[in-house]
Amino acid sequence: MSEADKEALHGMTTVKEILDTATKFEIAARDFYTALIPNVSKNFRWLVEELAEEEQGHVDLFSTLANDPNVIGAMEEKIACPTANTKFSECVQTPDLGLNPDDQAVLQYALFRETAAMEQYTELAATAPEGPLKTTFTFLANEETEHKEELEKVYDELVHSTDE
Repeated sequence: MSEADKEALHGMTTVKEILDTATKFEIAARDFYTALIPNVSKNFRWLVEELAEEEQGHVDLFSTLANDPNVIGAMEEKIACPTANTKFSECVQTPDLGLNPDDQAVLQYALFRETAAMEQYTELAATAPEGPLKTTFTFLANEETEHKEELEKVYDELVHSTDE
């Protein structure tokens, strides 16, 4: 059994693996939303543009964190692997919503991603050691919670406007 297999069995991972996965998650989201911008309805484009910008901000945050001397020295430290990690990792694979994606389908996927991110970052914030990692994951958990709540409002407005 490899060392990685042993770590997985014990529910542990490294700071580097967590940061790599989180960075891939955010890059995939940024690229997904950026590619989606020209294909969504004009009334909905502002939201997809905003989502792409937010994800780019998260990519930038992880890049800064990965270059922080306090974090560089801790890259091989073991931390608990979040229970939400599988759903979070699956989000790196983005769906093909076609050339004219339905606003509701875009929102449903965005809500799924925000929920996965919120759960992942909340758990990491709770288990990360004090310092820049804990601060970053706490910030991201709060931000993803806000994003999810905002998307839920937009979703409710969209669903209720189509009911009328």
